[in-house]
Amino acid sequence: MWCPSVSLSVWANAWLAGSSAPDDVLDALSQWAPRHSVTAYDAVAAGHTGLPWPDVNDAGAISLLQTLRTAAGRRAGGPAMNVVLPVPGDVRGLAAGTRFERDALVAGEAVTVGCDPGAVIGLVPYFEYDDCEELDADFERVPEPCALSWTVYALPAAPVVEHLDLGEAEYALRSAVRSAADALGAIRVGSGGVDVADPRGMVEQVLESERQHRAPDHAPSRALRVLENAAHVDAIITVSAGLMPIGTQTSSEAQIASAALRPLAAVVRSARMAAVTAILQSAWQR
Repeated sequence: MWCPSVSLSVWANAWLAGSSAPDDVLDALSQWAPRHSVTAYDAVAAGHTGLPWPDVNDAGAISLLQTLRTAAGRRAGGPAMNVVLPVPGDVRGLAAGTRFERDALVAGEAVTVGCDPGAVIGLVPYFEYDDCEELDADFERVPEPCALSWTVYALPAAPVVEHLDLGEAEYALRSAVRSAADALGAIRVGSGGVDVADPRGMVEQVLESERQHRAPDHAPSRALRVLENAAHVDAIITVSAGLMPIGTQTSSEAQIASAALRPLAAVVRSARMAAVTAILQSAWQR
């Protein structure tokens, strides 16, 4: 359930609120890639942030922190940044009709920073790989990113972000966990599927990769619990998708499982957004 935008937002917000150090932000980002860079998309974005323009040179991680501080301004009462997790058909939190909207939708994530009109920016991450880091013919090795670049866009105004109630999100997740587990158990892998003896073991493997990421100490325990439960549902969805029989002759059990899993992705997104918002706000309540 973690992604670069979540790591950047919760740790940079904690730093701006005085609850963590710059090195904490850099450590969190290092879990995603060994190098980070930031560039302005255009002259307006460069003017808002002080990033170089028109000679665009990738600035490093320290410049990324400086960019966030400049865009956030002097805040004393609450967070100046939000995370958006757009998917086709649901682009809430994005500036309509902008390049930022299109690129954020492709990435599936973004961060918006700032509240003052005319000084709001959006950041979209993009993983970079060495030329030699490509999947081999047998798809036995997933390439590791060599860097993560952040592109900064100037936004016409602060996007309207829907703040969801954490309690409601947790309640919805309880049902989602049961539905996802039942769907996973209902799948009977047929001739077109993948023969896996322990699908729940695969779920645990997916979850293990999430546990290398951590939240700031001020994060509410309830928000962390919601993130953990959301990660569990998301892992089940991921594993189940890989176990679905391929082709048109799918079993009735698989069809039923697929139908049960489909709406759970929206529940996971909403819960994740509610938990992240609670973590952002908690940094300013200490």
